[in-house]
This record gives sequence, C-alpha cells and structure tokens, in this order.
Amino acid sequence: MLRASAAGGWEAALIHRPEQDDWTLPKGKLEPGETATECALREVKEETGLECTLGRFVGQVEYRDRRGRPKVVEYWLMQPEGGEFAPSDEVDELAWVGVNDASGLLSYAHDAELLASASNGGRHHRPRN
Repeated sequence: MLRASAAGGWEAALIHRPEQDDWTLPKGKLEPGETATECALREVKEETGLECTLGRFVGQVEYRDRRGRPKVVEYWLMQPEGGEFAPSDEVDELAWVGVNDASGLLSYAHDAELLASASNGGRHHRPRN
C-alpha cells in the first residue's frame, strides 16, 4: 500500500507481526471461493484497518515460510481511502515509511525488492527457496 508523502515522494505501509517479530508488507491467505484481488483487499483491511482502492498488479514472490511450506504471494498497489489502524495479536504496529527508507526496516529482502520494483513502475517476480 502506498500513499503520497507530505514531503513529496511515496510512503509504504509496513506492518510488524509480533509472533514472527518481523516487519513486512501486508499479505495473507486465500479463503475458499475468494479471488486474489478480494483476498488482497480483505487481508489489508484485516491487518491494517484501512479500506483501500485496488490499483495495478505489481508482482509476486515465491518463498518457503518459516515451517518450510512453499508460498506464493501476489501484490497490488493500493490507495487507502478510510479506516484506522488498531493493534491486534496478529499485527501490533503499522508504519508509513518512505519507499527509499523501507528496505532498512523490512525483515525480508524479497519485500524490499518488490517494493523497489513497484515504486519504479515495474512488475516483480522472484522465485525464492
């Protein structure tokens, strides 16, 4: 999720997950019968409290989760339109960080690479093992 910064440029929404003690981009799992875009909007709202307008597809990342299971995550740009963040057991912090500074906070290189590619207008696909 990106928004225009008051100082110019773009800021990205990063979330902190206390169970994993990591900083990452909002993401989640498809529910039965749900499309990828429906999932993206639902998960962002669940994790950030923000209702968003869906923008362009920016890419996907493949990796193994902390239990060794393969995972594929698809990402879209989103513009926040309303709502408010409230901490939960799943996500305890939301930070709006300048796109150029986000890599210093993100816990995973694939998140930083995707964000850099998306902010430069590209699409990203990087298989990870």
